[in-house]
Amino acid sequence: METGTKVFVSSYQPKPRMIIFGAIDFAAAVARAGSMVGFNVTVCDARPVFATTARFPGADEVIVSWPHVYLQEEVAKGKVDNRTVICVLTHDPKFDVPVLDIALRLEGPSKPSYIGAMGSRKTHDDRLNRLLEAGVLEPQIAELHSPIGLDLGGRTPEETAVSIVAEIIAKRWQGTGRPLRDSAGAVHSDPA
Repeated sequence: METGTKVFVSSYQPKPRMIIFGAIDFAAAVARAGSMVGFNVTVCDARPVFATTARFPGADEVIVSWPHVYLQEEVAKGKVDNRTVICVLTHDPKFDVPVLDIALRLEGPSKPSYIGAMGSRKTHDDRLNRLLEAGVLEPQIAELHSPIGLDLGGRTPEETAVSIVAEIIAKRWQGTGRPLRDSAGAVHSDPA
C-alpha cells in the first residue's frame, strides 16, 4: 500500500584509516599518497622530535606514542577495523616487533585489511625470527607484507610511497599488480 510518504536515505561511511608507524621521510610521502587515495591518515612515533605536524602536513593526525601502546589503545576504542591499513616504516626492532605482534594477532572486526613493514630482506628475516620467538604463529605472519610495496623499481620516498599504496590497492581489489596490457578481459573486476 502506498502512503505517499517520501523518504530520503543518505548513507555515510567514514574514510578508511591508514596508520603509519615511524615518523621518517618515507612516512611523509606515504601519508600524502594515502590521503590522495582516500585514507584518513595517522602518523605515530614515540620520538616527539620527529612526530610533528610540520613534518607531516599530509596526515590527518600525528601522534607521539609508542606504536604498540597507541595501536592497543585504538583497538580498545574500536578504531581499528577490516578497512584499516597499517604501515610499519620504522625498521627498528624495538618499535616494529611489539606493534606487529599486536597487529598480526588481531582477529574478527578488528583485523586490519593490510599490514606491511619496511626493511631490507635481512631486516625482514630478523623481524620474522623475532615475531616467531614472541609467539606469533606462521599463518599470522603470512599476513605480513614485508618488504612492503610492489616492485616498481622506485628509489625516492615518493616512488616508494606509490609502490606501497599500489600494493594496498591491489590487495583491496584483488589486483595482480601486473601491467594491464599483459591481461585479458575487463580492466576492472566487478566489486560485488
